[in-house]
Amino acid sequence: MPNGMKFKWESDFHHLLSVFQEDEFNWLLKEEVHAVLKQLQDILKEASRRFAVPTPGMEAQLKQENFILGIAKSSQVMHFTFRDDKQWKLQQIQDARNHVNQALQLLSSRDESYHFKTGAEVNKLMDAVMLQLTRARNRLTTPATLTLPELASSGLMKMFTPPMPGDVMINFYINLSKLCLTVYQLHVLQPNTTKNFKPAGSSVLHNPGAMFEINNTKFEVSHVHKVECVVPWLNDTLVFFTISLQLCQQLKDKISVFSSFWNYRPF
Repeated sequence: MPNGMKFKWESDFHHLLSVFQEDEFNWLLKEEVHAVLKQLQDILKEASRRFAVPTPGMEAQLKQENFILGIAKSSQVMHFTFRDDKQWKLQQIQDARNHVNQALQLLSSRDESYHFKTGAEVNKLMDAVMLQLTRARNRLTTPATLTLPELASSGLMKMFTPPMPGDVMINFYINLSKLCLTVYQLHVLQPNTTKNFKPAGSSVLHNPGAMFEINNTKFEVSHVHKVECVVPWLNDTLVFFTISLQLCQQLKDKISVFSSFWNYRPF
């Protein structure tokens, strides 16, 4: 075959391949992207439903959940209940729900009538959605660290009736799919024993021997009791986050394949 004909054949072949790739990419932007967005919305609506908050007049439609967190080895029995005149919410749950709702708002801003013009536009949306989902997941998998004075002055300590005694502090937090309760028993450090006083830093869980000062009084943690229980819907929510993040990444990977083709085509 003459070189001129060979070059023309290769050129025509690459041209046809380019047209095919462009048509397939346009189909991806027009059809598959919206199919993935719809799938993401369905999954995240299920996740959001797990975080449902009762509204006035709707409380009866939400099933109340009860979790037993008992400390069997404690020699001291204390009974406390949450005050009826105050409402306390786990900040981790609040934050995770807010991030899920923000992800849903991003997805709903591009309905089926919207036409994505470039792969970069799709990637930008996926990056924004993935950021919110990662933040939501991190709030459930990474409990906040607190200093002991921060815990002592937190709103949680004012939520109980009868009031918590001065030598006891508690903390609730979420770790993955578990609700955790930590009880700290304290004793006051006498002035003649404070020469080695060293305040503890921030931590999710403080150990016996940790020291802190509040209202000019120095304390030491004498005992720590921790119990936890599984919350099934939290596990469901984490699975939803993982599936959604995988769908976002798979769509980005498909966009990347087409981008690589156009960046490195030999014509």
